[in-house]
Amino acid sequence: MNKLAGALHLMNAELESKVEGMLNSMTLAQKIGQMVQTERMAIEPEQVKTFHIGSILSGGGSCPGDNQVSDWVDMNDAYWMASMEEDEEHLAIPILYGVDAVHGNNNVSGATIFPHNIGLGAARDPDLLQRVAQITAKEILATGVDWTFAPTLAVARNSQWGRTYESYSQDPDIVCSYSGAFVDGLQGDLGDDAVVACVKHWVGDGGTTEGIDQGDTRISEAELERLHISPYYPAIDNGVLTVMVSFNSWNGDKCHGHQYLLSYVLKERMSFGGFIISDWDGIDYLSDSYFEAVAKGTNAGIDMFMVSEHWQPFIDHLTHHVVQGTVPMTRIDDAVRRILRVKFAFGLFDKPRPKARRWSNHPSFGSEAHREVACEAVRKSLVLLKNEEQTLPLSKGQRILVAGKSADNIGYQCGGFTVAWQGTSGNDFVLGGTSIWQGIHQNAPNATLSVGGNGEDADPALHDVAVVVIGEKPYAEGMGDIRTGDDVIVQAGSQINGALKVLEPYGDSLTLADLHPEDLQTINNITAKGIPVVTVLVSGRPLVITQELAASSAFVAAWLPGSEGAGVADVLFGDHAFSGKLSFSWPRSFTTNCNVGDPAYDQLFPLGYGLVC
Repeated sequence: MNKLAGALHLMNAELESKVEGMLNSMTLAQKIGQMVQTERMAIEPEQVKTFHIGSILSGGGSCPGDNQVSDWVDMNDAYWMASMEEDEEHLAIPILYGVDAVHGNNNVSGATIFPHNIGLGAARDPDLLQRVAQITAKEILATGVDWTFAPTLAVARNSQWGRTYESYSQDPDIVCSYSGAFVDGLQGDLGDDAVVACVKHWVGDGGTTEGIDQGDTRISEAELERLHISPYYPAIDNGVLTVMVSFNSWNGDKCHGHQYLLSYVLKERMSFGGFIISDWDGIDYLSDSYFEAVAKGTNAGIDMFMVSEHWQPFIDHLTHHVVQGTVPMTRIDDAVRRILRVKFAFGLFDKPRPKARRWSNHPSFGSEAHREVACEAVRKSLVLLKNEEQTLPLSKGQRILVAGKSADNIGYQCGGFTVAWQGTSGNDFVLGGTSIWQGIHQNAPNATLSVGGNGEDADPALHDVAVVVIGEKPYAEGMGDIRTGDDVIVQAGSQINGALKVLEPYGDSLTLADLHPEDLQTINNITAKGIPVVTVLVSGRPLVITQELAASSAFVAAWLPGSEGAGVADVLFGDHAFSGKLSFSWPRSFTTNCNVGDPAYDQLFPLGYGLVC
């Protein structure tokens, strides 16, 4: 247990005295208001004061003004100042502003965008991860924000899941090795360069049947502990302040209403002293009656509720429940005590307004120094799957044709949760970075970009080798699912009160040639001319690549590398060695999508595979 554990288990007498003093002075309305987090577009600053709101968030793509750093600071300052206007009706309790900064401060234009977790998992470097978290914290603070809903500690056990790229590994030991490091990088010693971390999603989100997002994880408690709970221990030992509940169910019971998992396992058995927050409108799935859902989620142990729009009905319902005794006052006091504990431990009451903070509008946002660490993360995340006849490393004097739909598309490199919830396409919204093509061209002036991107202009008289960058388009959450039909969804437990509550999937196959036949065609267009192909796969998960692999002289898994495509080029040209190792087994076929230890484990590339060059 590190130096933070004592303080952030939040049991020191001085802190508790402050918490109890404030709690005892609060009205019921003030207490319930602290339990509310709502989306910025659903509330005005003056309402924060009137209703004593505890937290505001920006959902995916919810960005103020022109999405510049200064716009974020101005917005946060307005909400903060409203929360701190004290009078006879309102106590000055500062709000916490939360964002999904899950691979850098990815909501904001010009931020440094790091590889998604699946790439960082391949790097096998907890120290690097801690530095990534530290830089992320500084770029969050530059916008006046205090809280990020990260890191994700999911252990993804089926690559059909649309959130696989948010997982460091299918192996819980690898996730465990990262969880404490990332929390420590974000929170540090809780000084003015720290943000509040939030580990998520509690619990078992990576283990749902058929990989269905928000589905049912059907395993024993022993397996839940071994696979999915274990990564939370290092995070708690490193003082994580908040935990977010998962949408999934465990053996048929939704986690948002699971008193055993929330109140007993997490709070009592694991001694978590911070507060638990719901996911986006997560309690809505607990009952057809919102009134009943509010009580069920509260009594289960949720302390703060992320309610995107209907925060006023939430307040009304919870107030009624307390008055009529269906939610005990002790439960309200426990929730508010935990929220205040976090705010005091984080030093929120002592911080100046966002406009006056050290890191607000700081010029290090998106700086070259930050981007260099992102480049390092890209280099270490790349996994070399194939290299025939020493095709790699490339020579900077070679005549290189660069093709493929993802070659000059920073949006595709970054994936989901980048500026927009579902990510974006092109190079216009993610500013300051480099595409993979741009990185190659910086190293090799003789390189050319295929007209139209499909490689039909390949010419052995003009090109010695081709780099073809292919893969998935951006997606987030359930829109990345691979599903075979609604019957599978129902069987996986993702129906709520008889209705399917899921997003349209990415496709019905993990085979790249089925999902994106244009990629294989691009490779074939070039190999038909007798030109060797280096294929770079940009994806949020391992895909079945049998045909693409066979047609390529070399093959690189680049995952979702983020804004710094130059990091890919650095390794292709041998300025840095390939060092990444698979943190997921690579399937031979759609039917062999499994994990180490599973029956009939027969993968194309096993966990830990990675050639050196």
